[in-house]
Amino acid sequence: MTSTTLSTSPPLLPRPSIEPTQPPVSNDPPSFTPIHDASDINQIELLSVSWNQDYGCFAAGTSQDFRIYNCQPFKETFRRNLKTGGFKIVEMLFRCNILALVGGESNSHYPPNKVIIWDDHQSRCIGEFAFRSEVRAVKLRRDRIVVVLEHKIYVYGFMDLKLLHQIETLANPRGLCCLSHHSNTSVLACPGLYRGLIRVEHFGLNIMKLINAHDSHIACLTLTLDGLLLATASTKGTLIRIFNTMDGTRLQEVRRGVDRADIYSIALSPNFQWLAVSSDKGTVHIFHLRVRVFGGHSSSQPSSVQGPALLHQNSSTSLDALIPPSTGANPSSSLSFMRGVLPKYFSSEWSFARFHLPEDTQFIAAFGSQNTVVVVGMNG
Repeated sequence: MTSTTLSTSPPLLPRPSIEPTQPPVSNDPPSFTPIHDASDINQIELLSVSWNQDYGCFAAGTSQDFRIYNCQPFKETFRRNLKTGGFKIVEMLFRCNILALVGGESNSHYPPNKVIIWDDHQSRCIGEFAFRSEVRAVKLRRDRIVVVLEHKIYVYGFMDLKLLHQIETLANPRGLCCLSHHSNTSVLACPGLYRGLIRVEHFGLNIMKLINAHDSHIACLTLTLDGLLLATASTKGTLIRIFNTMDGTRLQEVRRGVDRADIYSIALSPNFQWLAVSSDKGTVHIFHLRVRVFGGHSSSQPSSVQGPALLHQNSSTSLDALIPPSTGANPSSSLSFMRGVLPKYFSSEWSFARFHLPEDTQFIAAFGSQNTVVVVGMNG
């Protein structure tokens, strides 16, 4: 059961300005809080950290406010204290002025079961959704707002806030869900109704695909920007698998380790070359992807699309995922030639680079420009 309120003075229309090269803009409204020294993080609780869609910025929700940071150069862009309490979810839409907010437990005005659509240019709420249960996650793209509850996902139109789709899921306390962000592909991936199952919706093609990704429950998943590649990890945390979302084919499998681990994040580089995984083992593993666009070129602007399903999608940025015969740059066991005879462990692909971090802190990894890796910790 949900209720939706759309502000009418002025309405959400017209479409918010989306300028990837500009940060959210404000005219220093009364709620503006000047930037303070970073040491004040010790006086408040950090509730959440989330990247924007191109990994150029990240948002931090705290027990008092929310803040936006630019990555290169690294700096705090602004912070907002709405005088009502903190925010456990802050979701950006690239670098535009529209954000989705969900209040923390102590927020007196915005409870955890309500999604606020915030226009930072006007410094006010322009729409809201209320639910009977706690909101686990919110995802944005230019034409959709996706709200994730523990057992259901609601998909709304961005312009009029009308409900477009409802999706039932297995219990999803982590709020797992991801979206494509190219204008000519509309893909959503989320847990299915059974353990280890992932549901992929190609809304533009009216196609739904079920992928048996793991034997254990899903712990983390992410899509490429065009939605044609899906990377997943289970609660066991030893293997990361990459799938073609059009037909569910498993394209590659890499091994983080042999001990059970809690996977905090999975990131795919925009050029389809690298995969980064962070976990509670205090490590960030970097893997080389053997997935290539048609013709073997690694580019964010692939060549023409092959196959009837993708041709129908009329996408100039889709990829036809192929795996060349070479094994890529990931090391494997010297006994890998005996695959099929020895246990699966000996034929695994391992990471070619690894970074060590404090084990007692949750870290979220992403790819910056020029093949750099950016890592943000929940310790501030």
